[in-house]
Amino acid sequence: MTSAENLPLTPQKTRNGVLIALMPAAFVFLWSTGFAGARLGLPHIEPFSFVALRMALSAVAVIPILMLMRAPWPRSWSEAGHIAVAGLLMNAMGIGSMFTVMSTGMPLALVALIGALQPLLTGLLAGAVLGERVRRVQWVGLALGLLGVLLTLWEKLGAGAVWPPAVALAFVGLSGFTLGTLYQKRFCAGMNLWTGSAIQYAAPAAFMGALAFAFDTRGVQWTGELIFASLWLAIVCSLGAMTLLWILVRRGAASKVASLFYLTPPLTAVLAWAMFGEQLGVLALLGMAVAAAGVALVTGTPR
Repeated sequence: MTSAENLPLTPQKTRNGVLIALMPAAFVFLWSTGFAGARLGLPHIEPFSFVALRMALSAVAVIPILMLMRAPWPRSWSEAGHIAVAGLLMNAMGIGSMFTVMSTGMPLALVALIGALQPLLTGLLAGAVLGERVRRVQWVGLALGLLGVLLTLWEKLGAGAVWPPAVALAFVGLSGFTLGTLYQKRFCAGMNLWTGSAIQYAAPAAFMGALAFAFDTRGVQWTGELIFASLWLAIVCSLGAMTLLWILVRRGAASKVASLFYLTPPLTAVLAWAMFGEQLGVLALLGMAVAAAGVALVTGTPR
């Protein structure tokens, strides 16, 4: 009798294996394009208005999916409230701050690198919030990651290419992503992907819309670049990249998925060079390498 392990692979299984193997690379690429998409659209719209538009489009785009899937809504207003809070932290505080930073002209690769520190900050706070123990080697990784950020920013700060308040605001955005992730892990672990996504896009859309009404001049130039960037960010990045992330985590690859975020700064640097002519010096590249080494220590599996 032939064992199950010795059975030949069918074409369907082979195709599925190839698709699964390509998912991490696809996620990194789609996530990285979000920074370039934001820079493409921001010259034509103010940050608060842009984030409100993106979140509204994402909320509308997910409705047909949740209807087709007959996805269940939260069982109580309390559960829905927790989902909304997580969405506000990640999409309003997180993306809203990052879009505002990019509107100042801060280089995309540096914005991406600061945003990519999310797993490091999550590891720092995981003990207090979730009761998870951070190993000694992970603390070394945290220190290396922060050193890498300092090296990456050093030449830009010295040359005046980065406005220090913009760097501070980028860390506010990083904090929003991190707190939202921890909040969701603690209070929204059982949420349905599609109805939860609808709430987490609709709540920030309303909040950022209110901020845009209060502070933006609302002078929007409806150019082809803005329309393309808005649709790309709402559908490809918000829905596509996040769905890939959800699939990877559901397959038990959460620790490996965390490390994928640190591949986005180099790819973002390539996209920024190709699309906007941005350059990074040797010290900045060294900083990325040091940060990557720190990530390897933090996210590596202990022996």
